[in-house]
Amino acid sequence: MKPVCQKTVGELEAEISQAVIRFEKETMGRGPLETRTFLIEDMVLIRLKGVLTPSEIKLAEAGDGQRGRYLVKQTRQELVDHSRPMLEAIIRDVLGVEVRSLHTDISTKTGERVIVLSLDRKPDLGPVEKGTRSRNGDNSDGRRQLVK
Repeated sequence: MKPVCQKTVGELEAEISQAVIRFEKETMGRGPLETRTFLIEDMVLIRLKGVLTPSEIKLAEAGDGQRGRYLVKQTRQELVDHSRPMLEAIIRDVLGVEVRSLHTDISTKTGERVIVLSLDRKPDLGPVEKGTRSRNGDNSDGRRQLVK
């Protein structure tokens, strides 16, 4: 029988958020202003706010904006594709589960990036303790954790 993870869902989500912040800083040269991670069954949803650099913002706004937005999105996608093994290793190390697929998009209007990872299986999560986060991700008072 496989050992059960002793961390709460909230601790795992926070650990992933912190690792993704480091990943963004290393691969993109700048970290997000805010990051939230949600474990949902066999998926990981990561929402990053404030990820665009000042240069990317200017490029996205230049001229009619269409070409600039396309260039920013395309460059960011290439960087994620190139660094995908690192991102998958982060998830594997934290959750002990292989990543099946990775989907991401970035808004050049809001500066928000969303990353969705589909896992090989639902991770084995530890017991839910009173006063900690439940498996659906809420704190005992119904709030979600925010990592800045």
